[in-house]
Amino acid sequence: MEQKTSLSLSLSLSMVLTTIFLLVNLAAGADQYSRDDFPLDFVFGSATSAYQVEGAFNEDGRTPSIWDTFAHAGYAYGANGDVACDDYHKYKEDVQLMVDMGLEGYRFSISWSRLLPNGRGPINPKGLQYYNNLINELISNGIQPHVTLHNFDLPQALEDEYGGWVDRQIIRDFTNYADVCFREFGDRVLYWTTVNEPNVFALGGYDQGNSPPQRCSPPFCVTKSNRGNSTYEPYLAVHHILLAHSSAMKLYRRKYRDKQQGFVGISVYTFGVIPQTDTEKDKVATQRVCDFFIGWIVEPLLHGDYPNSMKANAGVRIPAFTNHESKLVKGSYDFIGIIHYTNANITDNSDILNNKLRDYTADMAAKIIFGLDFFSNEEYAITPWGLQQQLNIFKSRYGNPPILIYENGQRTASNSSLQDVSRVKYLHRYIGAVLDALRNGSNIKGYFAWSFLDLFELLNGYRSSFGLYYVDRDDPELKRYPKLSAKWYKQFLKGRRSTSRVETITSLVSIDHLFQ
Repeated sequence: MEQKTSLSLSLSLSMVLTTIFLLVNLAAGADQYSRDDFPLDFVFGSATSAYQVEGAFNEDGRTPSIWDTFAHAGYAYGANGDVACDDYHKYKEDVQLMVDMGLEGYRFSISWSRLLPNGRGPINPKGLQYYNNLINELISNGIQPHVTLHNFDLPQALEDEYGGWVDRQIIRDFTNYADVCFREFGDRVLYWTTVNEPNVFALGGYDQGNSPPQRCSPPFCVTKSNRGNSTYEPYLAVHHILLAHSSAMKLYRRKYRDKQQGFVGISVYTFGVIPQTDTEKDKVATQRVCDFFIGWIVEPLLHGDYPNSMKANAGVRIPAFTNHESKLVKGSYDFIGIIHYTNANITDNSDILNNKLRDYTADMAAKIIFGLDFFSNEEYAITPWGLQQQLNIFKSRYGNPPILIYENGQRTASNSSLQDVSRVKYLHRYIGAVLDALRNGSNIKGYFAWSFLDLFELLNGYRSSFGLYYVDRDDPELKRYPKLSAKWYKQFLKGRRSTSRVETITSLVSIDHLFQ
């Protein structure tokens, strides 16, 4: 390891001792557990997405996505994913890091515009080769690939041609894209997520305009944009996402299920919710927030329609499913992916319903108080009850579907010490909460820590990090260095007992392992 004092990349004996001292102060009395406490078929992994790690943004036939356009316009603090972690060229090296850590699964996404540069039509052979190589490298090393088809990165060609997700043509083009992926990779990929967190994608991309494709309208934009209509486009985009998802699911069940024996799902962004006060208004508002964030995606999959509170508040601005569409969407999932990081307090804001001009956020009629700035480097509070709450909601209200936790992790400032004690503490507590939920009957099938590497983040570029591995962006080779969290996760996956107790902490992350 090269000496880089300014970035704390060298771990001295005193730093090791400091780390051990800090680890002693993890939540006292937290439950002890090990990998062996989870079912054998429960999968532990880590996650990334294409634009955030691949780089090679204009190499070998790849064309721009809406994320390229957004980032190149300077909306991620001037950063972009042109190089990112250069995983396009370094995937073999990264898979070996996964092997060393003991990862059982790896969740990544396919860049639609790398595989189909025009959004439809001819396959790009270089893109096809890259994903085949990556999947084969994972499989040959015993790592289960979990593939997402769309993660905020619609081909810009389709956005330019007809507006992307706000036009029904997207249903046909997405189904065709899914068909290509199922056909080319489905003999090795068993787990498919169609769209990553469509609720957040629609809110940021079609209401507030602070994420791709940055469609919004005054006075609701938080960025300089007047392309789009915030009053109905978020609802329209999600409507088409659900129809595209269910169309892809129907295709898979008809054409590929019998032979490939895989599973298709969709992922949802969640956060723990608690009324700000004990008033009935705040309690009702809290339920309404659940309807708008989770029910928006999940209830059509269960019942074929949107939550009543959404239909009442949005009125004609939320599209209605036809009878045929309702039957198509209902039951169109094998699992639900959960994205979860933090919690929020909820306050009623029903007076806003008197406004004639409203967007999705106003229709929710509630104030969501996260207590942190999502565009900052601020660390998340470690409050795993919120994840348990959401898992219980899926169990009690949504029929206890199979759940894969595809993102969960701690944010820290970039270029921080490799001794990411707060991330170790976060992982320890949240994985413990997952075990508690399992024991309480939740149908959870896997847990993926976000993120495998320090990568390009949607909201703030490279100013913050979630990675188990530090990526030295000052090094032309973008060298990777394991953080304390990577070493902790490795020990856990090897069957060591996870604990915060002083008498056993040194056995979890030994001095010898810290110096490897």
